[in-house]
Amino acid sequence: MPISGHGIPPQNGLLHPWPEPPGPGETITVAPGVRWLRMPLPFALNHINLWLLDDEDGVAIVDTGIGLRDTRELWERLFTTLGGKPVTRVLVTHFHPDHMGNAGWLTERFSVDLWCSEAEWLAARRASSSRNGAELDAWLTHYRRHGFGDDAIEQFRRRGNHYPRIVPTLAKDYRRVRDGDTLEIGGRTWEAFTVRGHAPEHVCLWCPELNVLISGDQVLPKITTNVSVWADQPRANPLRLYLDSLARFRPLPSDVLVLPSHGLPFRGLHARLDALASHHDARLGETVDALAEPRTGVELIPILFRRELDVHQLSFAIGEVLAHLNLLEAEGAVARLTGEDGIERFSRG
Repeated sequence: MPISGHGIPPQNGLLHPWPEPPGPGETITVAPGVRWLRMPLPFALNHINLWLLDDEDGVAIVDTGIGLRDTRELWERLFTTLGGKPVTRVLVTHFHPDHMGNAGWLTERFSVDLWCSEAEWLAARRASSSRNGAELDAWLTHYRRHGFGDDAIEQFRRRGNHYPRIVPTLAKDYRRVRDGDTLEIGGRTWEAFTVRGHAPEHVCLWCPELNVLISGDQVLPKITTNVSVWADQPRANPLRLYLDSLARFRPLPSDVLVLPSHGLPFRGLHARLDALASHHDARLGETVDALAEPRTGVELIPILFRRELDVHQLSFAIGEVLAHLNLLEAEGAVARLTGEDGIERFSRG
């Protein structure tokens, strides 16, 4: 059964068995054959949790960290502690750079396969080349349409496409993980299921024998998962997809040990699912309340995000605001108006 320290007393229905994370590049055993590895991130969200699964004569890696030299140096230091055990495979939950960042390097270094879903593989390939030229212009048009001014647009232009800077190489090919697949890793069966909203085909892994769930970014213990509308699908409804996906976790045991990509491992999955649904319901209500008069997406950012945001965070904030607006529009609660200036505003339906 999972190996636990003293733990943190339950808060908001969650129990955290380990009160402190491992240091950068270090590991803690959280279940037989399952180790928790933490790597730093150069963002406001300053870390990612990765997972090492004993796999026959080596270790399987779940998610890889951002593709920067400092992270690769921490990986190399970790490899010296494995007693010569090789990496057997690399699994990636989804294409975002903190998860996919070192997948190309690791698969090449150990001559092993990358395992991920098809949509995440394709999204990574597209992200490696997007936001340059016509793609960048489309994104800037998207931002301007929702109310960003010249100064912000210029910041977004200078930022360009950061994905290839932090995912410098992609694996040459991949092995597809499908919803409902079972993966045999280290003599144990891990059941894969895919969820949507945060990413196109995010893979989660559950091991019934260990009662352990690797939830990736889909269920986090403290912060809420970013759910965004992007320029290539401006009328998409990812928040509906995300909220619907929470039902996929309901059949799992209430005491399952959840291994999230950010924050501390926890028990209390069902309580967290309830809290996430309630959070978004409250945000939807706040959004409608703010639309007594027409507002742009940008004008709603300080209402839903009551703190200073840098340019990196702004791109996620506007995406999340639009996700709430698109869901409300789909349900007839708000209406979209396009002015003569080409800027879209929303009001109560």
